[in-house]
Amino acid sequence: MAEGGEREELVSPLPISPAKRLCSWPSPQAHYPRGSPGAASGGARGGGGGSLAPGARPHLQPESLLDCAAKTVAEKWAYERVEERFERIPEPVQRRIVYWSFPRNEREICMYSSFQYRSGSGATSGAAGASPVEEGPPPPPPGATAPAGSAPGAAAAGVSPGLGAGAGAAGGGGGGGEGLPFRRGIRLLDSGSVENVLQVGFHLSGTVTEPATASEPSMTYKVAISFDRCKITSVTCGCGNKDIFYCAHVVALSLYRIRKPDQVKLRLPISETLFQMNRDQLQKFIQYLITAHHTEVLPTAQKLADEILSSNSEINQVHGAPDPTAGASIDDENCWHLDEEQVKEQVKLFLSHGGYYGSGKQLTSMFAKVREMLRMRDSNGARMLTLITEQFMADPRLTLWRQQGTSMTDKCRQLWDELGALWVCIILNPHCKLEEKSCWLQQLQRWNDLDVCPLEDGNYGHELPNITSALPQSASHSPDSLSRPRRTVFTRAIEGWELHWQDSHLQRIISSNIYIAPACQQESERLLFNSQGQPLWLEHVPTACARVDALRSHGYPKEALRLTVAIINTLRLQQQQQLEIYKHQKKELLQRGTTTITNLEGWVGHPLDPIGCLFLTLTEACRLNDDGYLEVSDVSESRPPVYQHVPVAAGCPNSSESYLSLALEVALMGMGQQRVMPEGLYAQDKVYRNEEQLLNRLQELQLDDELVQTLRKQCILLLEGGPFSGLGEVIHRESVPMHTFAKYLFSALLPHDPDLSYKLGLRAMRLPVLENSASASDSAHPHHMVSVVPSRYPRWFTLGHLESQQCELASTMLTAAKGDTLRLRTILEAIQKHIHSSSLIFKLAQDAFKIATPTDSSTDSTLLNVALELGLQVMRMTLSTLNWRRREMVRWLVTCATEVGVRALVSILQSWYTLFTPTEATSIVAATAVSHTTILRLSLDYPQREELASCARTLALQCAMKDPQSCALSALTLCEKDHIAFEAAYQIAIDAAAGGMTHSQLFTIARYMELRGYPLRAFKLASLAMSHLNLAYNQDTHPAINDVLWACALSHSLGKNELAALIPLVVKSVHCATVLSDILRRCTVTAPGLAGIPGRRSSGKLMSTDKAPLRQLLDATINAYINTTHSRLTHISPRHYGEFIEFLSKARETFLLPQDGHLQFAQFIDNLKQIYKGKKKLMLLVRERFG
Repeated sequence: MAEGGEREELVSPLPISPAKRLCSWPSPQAHYPRGSPGAASGGARGGGGGSLAPGARPHLQPESLLDCAAKTVAEKWAYERVEERFERIPEPVQRRIVYWSFPRNEREICMYSSFQYRSGSGATSGAAGASPVEEGPPPPPPGATAPAGSAPGAAAAGVSPGLGAGAGAAGGGGGGGEGLPFRRGIRLLDSGSVENVLQVGFHLSGTVTEPATASEPSMTYKVAISFDRCKITSVTCGCGNKDIFYCAHVVALSLYRIRKPDQVKLRLPISETLFQMNRDQLQKFIQYLITAHHTEVLPTAQKLADEILSSNSEINQVHGAPDPTAGASIDDENCWHLDEEQVKEQVKLFLSHGGYYGSGKQLTSMFAKVREMLRMRDSNGARMLTLITEQFMADPRLTLWRQQGTSMTDKCRQLWDELGALWVCIILNPHCKLEEKSCWLQQLQRWNDLDVCPLEDGNYGHELPNITSALPQSASHSPDSLSRPRRTVFTRAIEGWELHWQDSHLQRIISSNIYIAPACQQESERLLFNSQGQPLWLEHVPTACARVDALRSHGYPKEALRLTVAIINTLRLQQQQQLEIYKHQKKELLQRGTTTITNLEGWVGHPLDPIGCLFLTLTEACRLNDDGYLEVSDVSESRPPVYQHVPVAAGCPNSSESYLSLALEVALMGMGQQRVMPEGLYAQDKVYRNEEQLLNRLQELQLDDELVQTLRKQCILLLEGGPFSGLGEVIHRESVPMHTFAKYLFSALLPHDPDLSYKLGLRAMRLPVLENSASASDSAHPHHMVSVVPSRYPRWFTLGHLESQQCELASTMLTAAKGDTLRLRTILEAIQKHIHSSSLIFKLAQDAFKIATPTDSSTDSTLLNVALELGLQVMRMTLSTLNWRRREMVRWLVTCATEVGVRALVSILQSWYTLFTPTEATSIVAATAVSHTTILRLSLDYPQREELASCARTLALQCAMKDPQSCALSALTLCEKDHIAFEAAYQIAIDAAAGGMTHSQLFTIARYMELRGYPLRAFKLASLAMSHLNLAYNQDTHPAINDVLWACALSHSLGKNELAALIPLVVKSVHCATVLSDILRRCTVTAPGLAGIPGRRSSGKLMSTDKAPLRQLLDATINAYINTTHSRLTHISPRHYGEFIEFLSKARETFLLPQDGHLQFAQFIDNLKQIYKGKKKLMLLVRERFG
């Protein structure tokens, strides 16, 4: 409720939540006498004796014992417990307890007023929290637990309260956080908008004025905050804020209290003040209070007065009276204020958007907020996740997807995965109470039992091993023995309930940096340490990593690092053992050429993301401190992280290893693991998405000498790792390919060890799922390979993506090997052997061509030859298959061959039948090769031009023989300059005319022959074409009409004999009256024989329609008109009458050509009137026009 600029000197607080406990009146002896110094009004002392802000006291000035004790009591004890424990509490002590009960760390305010705060630790899956270089308290021993909801204070006890100020100042650097409540609150505080601040007991009130803007006047809001044990437990603001986060006005008032405690008027709880008043003072106090607010409180005051005066009223049965300023009772839950309804509403709203409009980012930010709360050890983390999960489970789309049998969207699946991983974190909380854990388990089982609960593997039936199962490194174990019938996204969290932190070896690992093997080891202890005496943690790897994530997420960064180092030492030992096993089996495996998958569960794409967890834990320890950076989830541009080497604290004291080198090593180990491709689209998609995430993080590392040594060492181990490595010599057919991973390794290693990088890249080029389905003979002849479709169920849904990554790897190696003939030849052989998609090989060829022919420098012939080789392979692969890009491929190959030189062009012309269809060879390849442009481009001399032309003519004749219908014309064109070849091409066309050539093809060749000056040959071809034609009476728009007219004109121009020879063919083939009349008219307009053929003369006389050969054409035309007329009258409608009359008018013109034509036409009209006399209207029109 805005106050429109009106201000009071002391603003009464808005009503907030009901008082939590009743306060009674202690005996007078328990307090100082009224006149004693401790009973002073408090205005002078303000914030407790005018003390400086916490953390700002002068150097060497020790904190008073009273303040030390009051700080601890204020943070840990409910005030009611203090009152019960001590019969008499001096007023100065009460004041210091009340003073220290307000939150002291701005970071906590920031957490509840902005999306995500990140200190030096960096964001982890959106997680944020304490810097890993800060030492957190070790996990309590089993059974000992931290107080419920304790946590922000505990985690931040040693943090300067000024941290938030830095956060605010630096937060502006992000550019996107200016609109968040925390940033706005800082601006309001800095601008002096906070006034009338008063602390009465455990209640803080004040006014915050929003400055005027261009569109709105200034507004003043009343703000009230209740707090207890360094946590804000309730907030109310007149702005009516409806959001998960505190509004800017609450932030401004809170920060005012933290930064300027000496300027805040401090009073004891109101019940203590009232106790000091006598009856007259109390009556005056009440009457003044009612007068000041009579319109608001008078009815309530009267009602309370009536109840107090009634001896039997309920109010008189209770000892004491409520006091909203007296703090919490012992039984009250101590946690930060979180608006549960708003959390529910926001999640429901975001889910209803279905991942659109940025809702996916918003939900991810809420998950990040949960992780931040967990790291601050705030009990609201689990509480908020419970609210989110309830809304997720209530999503109506779950039922819809289940009923329709469809899988959920990828965005939604990723959110569910994060939800499941967060619950694993919460269940593995090392400091939670057993009752809390049991309560969470009941919730999870309830959700898990619902039919709509999403499955872990994306609604496919593939089962993964139990979280608590250690996987044996033996293929003899069936996966069925390690699987459960139905695994939902909550199954791993439910299984995590069985895990505990009570193992003594585990406790020693996480609690000490100097835990090493004892000098005298017992038999049972030998498996717990490696040969250097460093501790190992022999647990199922994803489960062990889930412990690391839990430690890290709950604010134990040092402990997480120690456990991470133990896990990596274990992985190293296992890698060495696997290498030894492979050395003994190497000969047998190489002979067999295949192997079984030894890792039943892949670490990359795993629901718990074990490798990502270890990598982030290690790199957070190496991240250069950027405390005070306020990260906003919707800021698109974030600063790239900067890392430094931090020596490993745990294990061998003489070790020179750093956490950064360990991070690189474990990432390489995880991504290099040979693993089977999971079933189902989502699981497969998650594998490569997770791999890309890890590689993106690896690319943020600046490779120095130490990291390069780690990289080189691990790459050698991966290449020698046998079936345990995805880059080993022998892998399983359904093993996940290593192309994307190898591309990173190749690029990273190339400047430092080229031989190793190429060896690794070439090893990774394989794609066994496609190669093993091709026969051995095919692989021996890569030129004849065609695309292979795997016959496998379930299918490899991401095969297209995998093949494109294979292509990217090959392209990267080709680019790097430019100019090195030997390496290029090796890469080319690998491409021809392993890549089975013609489109991808074509893309590689184009890439190589572009790199080989830069616009600003000379051409690289080595790479250009590789491009040509790849192009030739594409031609062979697509010759007998349909490919919509085939024409583009052919044109590109000719361009490439032209760039290589004349020998390449001659070669493809001579071997055309293995590369092109006859049509492609003649119309594109040969035509381009002998074109003027090509001759100029290559600067060919006469012998070279003749050689090319001769090859083109040979090709043309071969193609014409093979496919005369399509190639005869192109062959004639290519052979124009060679008489013998031209005659041969013409004869091929004539021989083919009687066969399968169409009238259209023959007419086209005939027109070409006429154009070239061969009219008689054109006439012969036109006559053959006419014999293939059949033009019905109603086909007056047929595309061949122009050809018929041209043929008749050609024969007419040649002479009477040729016309006489063609007209019978025309009469036989053409039945359309209008076409025939058009031919007849054209033949009578000019005299025949005007073609100018040597030895022939034109008679110069017009031809008569009464004599041959036109008489036959005239009769055929008249008959065609008669037949067409009867055909049209059979199904004529009145709307076509006018058109029909015009048709008869044209017919009359033809009828009138012979001498007795008018009699024939009159008889024809009389017949029509007689036969169709029923069509009276039409016949009336006929009579009117024709009599």
